[in-house]
Amino acid sequence: MFAYFRGRLVSVLPEEALVEVAGIGYRLMISATTRRRLPDPGSEVLLFSHLAVREDAFQLYGFSTEEERQLFRLLLLASGVGPRLAIAVLSGLEVHEVHEAILANAPERLYGISGVGKKTAARIILELRDKILKLSPVSGIAVKGDAGASQLRDDAVNALITLGFPRTSVQKAVASIIEQHSGLTVEDVIKYALASIHNA
Repeated sequence: MFAYFRGRLVSVLPEEALVEVAGIGYRLMISATTRRRLPDPGSEVLLFSHLAVREDAFQLYGFSTEEERQLFRLLLLASGVGPRLAIAVLSGLEVHEVHEAILANAPERLYGISGVGKKTAARIILELRDKILKLSPVSGIAVKGDAGASQLRDDAVNALITLGFPRTSVQKAVASIIEQHSGLTVEDVIKYALASIHNA
């Protein structure tokens, strides 16, 4: 219903932001990650939004990036994960860290986030791993030759940028991986790159 809100940031609280658009104030729940990226009150701001509808309430959620909103919506697909728990996950880890934990099948990286126990972490990873791969242009098909290598590189770079990593570090990591290995699929390159960036 609402794709985003662009307007004046009126105030910021630990879990919400008030944005004025055309004279109307909108209260959006936000993660700690989004809060850290907000400008000073009085400045113009753009927040991507999600409207959660329940029988007794309508609640807007705001995100500093489209990637964060995508991950929020993905988390809602996991059994037992509602908007508040999804926001808690996004407050506890950066977007790329959540993606990395799920792709690496590492539920322990989600432990300690408020509301996320061992069973919830395991369920998030089990139910969302395949869905996360579908967010990115991952073909899963090995390619050969110069044209294939170029397509492989572009697909892997675009996928990692979608996960929230900066383009410069992603391009360097992917180029190095493709140079060192042969016969890789896009998914293989992404896994190697995640490990490389995580250990950097």
